[in-house]
Amino acid sequence: MKEHKFSMEYINKIAKNISDNTIVPYEDLPRYDLFLSQVTDYLNDKFRGEKYTNNIVQNYIKNEVISKPEDGKKRGYTKVHLTQLILLSYMRPILTTEEIKKVFRLAFNEINDGEDDIISWENAYKIFSDLHNNSLDDLMSKEYFNEKKFQDMVKDMNLKSEDEDRIGIFFVVMSLICQASAIKKLVQNIVNNYEGK
Repeated sequence: MKEHKFSMEYINKIAKNISDNTIVPYEDLPRYDLFLSQVTDYLNDKFRGEKYTNNIVQNYIKNEVISKPEDGKKRGYTKVHLTQLILLSYMRPILTTEEIKKVFRLAFNEINDGEDDIISWENAYKIFSDLHNNSLDDLMSKEYFNEKKFQDMVKDMNLKSEDEDRIGIFFVVMSLICQASAIKKLVQNIVNNYEGK
């Protein structure tokens, strides 16, 4: 494969850009309490392609996936709620609502009782941010993203030169899908089989 737009170097640059720009630092989350409409606007702005509505957030509250807003306050959605919803946003493509509840229970026990939290939401968010910022770098550094490996696979197929790039990208995408699928199954298995309280 010749050096072109979709070389492994280019893909690594994309991964680095995604890793650097996708999660909002905890310190940059809004400091003031928000109305529900402001929460959904914020989430829809930060998670393009997602469509949060007031009903979706209220259903997460009703099903005790996230905590209730502060009683009697019109601006009852705090930084903790945003933290919960942002973490939930990363879990939604992988886990069911029940599985997300199980994950939150591991660190926070009863969602509406902040007194029984094992760690703070702030610490959970900051740790997740660190893990997230390094995850794509770690993934892209693995041996299965060795550009020579993909070049050899394409070369062995004796393709037309104009098709080599497309097939090379096909293999990269399929490799990522394999990894995502394996990770999703592993996460679901861990969450569903953990017996601790």
